[in-house]
Amino acid sequence: MLILFANPTAGRGKGARVLAAIENHLRKHDLDFISISTSSLKQSLALLKEKTVINPSAKVIVIGGDGMVHAAINNIEDNSIGVIPAGTGNDFARALGLTLDDPIKSLKRVIAARAEFVDLGKAGDQYFAAICSTGFDSIVNERANRLKWPRGKMKYNIAMLLELPRFKPKSYNIVIDGKPFQTQAMLIAIANGLSYGGGMKVCPAAQLQDGLLDIMILAPVSKFEFVRIFPSVFKGLHITHPAVSIYQGRSIQIAADAVGYADGERLGDLPLDVSISPNKMKVLR
Repeated sequence: MLILFANPTAGRGKGARVLAAIENHLRKHDLDFISISTSSLKQSLALLKEKTVINPSAKVIVIGGDGMVHAAINNIEDNSIGVIPAGTGNDFARALGLTLDDPIKSLKRVIAARAEFVDLGKAGDQYFAAICSTGFDSIVNERANRLKWPRGKMKYNIAMLLELPRFKPKSYNIVIDGKPFQTQAMLIAIANGLSYGGGMKVCPAAQLQDGLLDIMILAPVSKFEFVRIFPSVFKGLHITHPAVSIYQGRSIQIAADAVGYADGERLGDLPLDVSISPNKMKVLR
C-alpha cells in the first residue's frame, strides 16, 4: 500500500501535476494507493496520521518540497518515507541523491527500494531533514513570507536584495557538545543535509548517516564581499573563505536576538536546542 502525501500548490502547481501523473501510473499498473491532497495542511496531516495508524506498513510517498517533508517527518512514526520532488528547493531530495525532474522514474525507484535509516536533526520539539539556520537567511525568509509577489525562487531573491542593505550581524552564544563560545555572525547553518535554498551547499560535507551535525558560521563581512562570495555557495566553495568556520557536533545550543528556521519552516525566536537523532527515519531511495 502506498500513501501519497501531496502538496498541490508546491512548485507553483507542480505538486498537483505530479500527483495526477503518479495516480495515473499507479492505476495503469493496478497498484493500491491512497491520496492525501487538500488545500489545508492541518486537514492533510490529520488524514495522514489516520491512514498511517491504520496502515503501519504502508510506504508514505511525499510529493512536494522540503516543507512537505518537514510536515511528514513530524507527524508519522514508523512508516518508510519516499520523496517525489515537486517543490521549489527540494534539498532533502538532493541530499538523498534523487532524480529531481522525472517523477515516474522517482516513483519506480521508491517502489523498488528497500528502506534504510537516515539521521534527522531536532530543533526544540521539531525534527528537520535538511538544515536549521538563523541569521541573514532567516531574515530573508521573514521578508519573503510577507511578499505577495513574485512567487517561487524569485521571491527570495527580491527579499535578499531588500534586506541586505540594512542587515547587521548579530552576537551569538553557542555551545557545541558542551563547549561554549561567543561570536559575531551573519549566518549560522546547522546541517543534517548538505544544502538548502534550492541547492546552496552551505555544509557540503554533511552526511545523512554519520550521526553528526555540521555547523557553518559566517563571520561578519562587508556587503560587497557577501555578494561576491554568495555564488560560490552553490558549489560549496565558500568554505575556503577566511570568514567561514565549519564545526561538527551532536548537540548545539544557540542563543541570540534572532529567529530560527528549519527546512524553510519558521521555528520562532532563539534560543534553540539542536541535536542529532541518529537513524531516526526510514527512507526509500
